[in-house]
Amino acid sequence: MPHKPSGGARTGTATGPQRGPLSIGAVLRALRAEFPELTVARIRFLEAEGLVEPARSPSGGRRFRDADVERLVQVLRLQRDHCLSLRAIREHLAVPGRGAPPRAVPVAAPRRGEPGRMSAPESGTELAVSAARTGRRELLGSAGVREEELAEWEEYGLLGPAEDGTYRLADVAVARLVARLGRHGVEARHLRSVKAAADRQLALAEQRVAPLRRHPDQRTRSGAESTAEELADLSVRLYGAFMTSGALADRTRCD
Repeated sequence: MPHKPSGGARTGTATGPQRGPLSIGAVLRALRAEFPELTVARIRFLEAEGLVEPARSPSGGRRFRDADVERLVQVLRLQRDHCLSLRAIREHLAVPGRGAPPRAVPVAAPRRGEPGRMSAPESGTELAVSAARTGRRELLGSAGVREEELAEWEEYGLLGPAEDGTYRLADVAVARLVARLGRHGVEARHLRSVKAAADRQLALAEQRVAPLRRHPDQRTRSGAESTAEELADLSVRLYGAFMTSGALADRTRCD
């Protein structure tokens, strides 16, 4: 039976009756039943990314209050149940009142023989897709682009649907950015090298974590995903730093 995500506390997590602050080790033991692959390193990584902010004891040790543990559980469930990136989770939790994962939205199933093309909803043909996935028409509306524009971007490999015709939230972000660049005369063909560079960087990150996934130690294998996420995030930051450094160099260069 498929797992049904929930945003509230569950039996067996550390979000029960009020109690004193917990150490990081106590939090790990409390959450291991639901998240068996959770490690101290992963909790520290999520803290470094600003997704959870435990208090500190006078000696510098982490002290997780009930609210901190509840937020950590939300982050872990959003990753596990909805496959959201750290950036998407951060944006989701930044909205006031957002305590539960993104709600499921109905997306019409694609017609047979027309991959990626969305048909009108028919009785019994709607797919319950979480907000981590969206349909073609929803993507066009969210990004404010035309069908022919999206088709061109797909032709150049900038984004594309899954086998069921749905798109990731990241694809919506890609479409919006490509559309904004287009207003400045940047065409899809100009962006193929950017996409290729991103693919190469992701391949490099995967090469680095591949030995960790095969490691005999369970804790090491469990840390592979957090390492991969950190490498991807650092790559994004580095690209931004390169862009900023190059722009500043142009401004200070004497002709």
